[in-house]
Amino acid sequence: MIRSLLYVPASSERFVAKAAERGADAIVLDLEDAVAPSEKAAARAKLKETVPAVAKNGAAVFVRINAEPERLRADAEAAVAAGAFGLFVPKSRDPKALVQLGQWLEPLEKNRKPIVFAPMIEDPGAVLDARAIATSTPRVFAMLTGGEDLATALNADPTPEVLTFPKLLVHYAAKAAGVLSWGLLRTVADYSDLAAIEAAVKQARSHGIDGATCVHPAVVPILNKGFSPSPDEIAHAQRLVAAYDKAQAAGLGAVEFEGKMIDEPVAQRARALLKRA
Repeated sequence: MIRSLLYVPASSERFVAKAAERGADAIVLDLEDAVAPSEKAAARAKLKETVPAVAKNGAAVFVRINAEPERLRADAEAAVAAGAFGLFVPKSRDPKALVQLGQWLEPLEKNRKPIVFAPMIEDPGAVLDARAIATSTPRVFAMLTGGEDLATALNADPTPEVLTFPKLLVHYAAKAAGVLSWGLLRTVADYSDLAAIEAAVKQARSHGIDGATCVHPAVVPILNKGFSPSPDEIAHAQRLVAAYDKAQAAGLGAVEFEGKMIDEPVAQRARALLKRA
């Protein structure tokens, strides 16, 4: 279960040094937007040190690579060599490009599990092609939408009203493909309003989204708590499953439970929550 993913500039020794202590389920070492062009090569070269450093407390490590052809392959190969779990692939548009990226990396993976991909959907065409991207290769592990880049491509403001619809389309594509779906239905750039973030986490989870990225460590506890089943939810699910199993044993397909009628889909959701817990 990956509830929280903290972006960390791969070029910043200060942020890298503290990343493992932040409590995030995953760390995203950023070689793209958070790193100045003049520092990108050096940040890439340091991945062999920074990947194990941020993973020391058990966090999964992703590397956000650059989308430019002159950097993409070198970034990905360095991430594989450093032992990263996955790649954030920005500006993903073409399913064939993800297949080709995987083929490039295969010769480097003889002594490790294949690295997984989290395609970032960041323009209108990619939103409409999200299902094809999600199913392009078994390496696709999760999907997410880059809200700021998408808003720029739309010539729009990155408000929740603008981002909700395209982000949900990408979410549906992820669920249809059976991969994880990450992200809040808002921008991650505005991290100061923690109450609004808490409300956005509740909203995202109600849609079935699995977790979200953040750019500030203060958001990590909110994501971890919000995307985890609460004790009350766990207890309710346990009672519901017990009542439904008893009803089925008595030959009933549906049963009244705590003022509501429950049937198989409701029981499936309760079992899924207990599995997640």
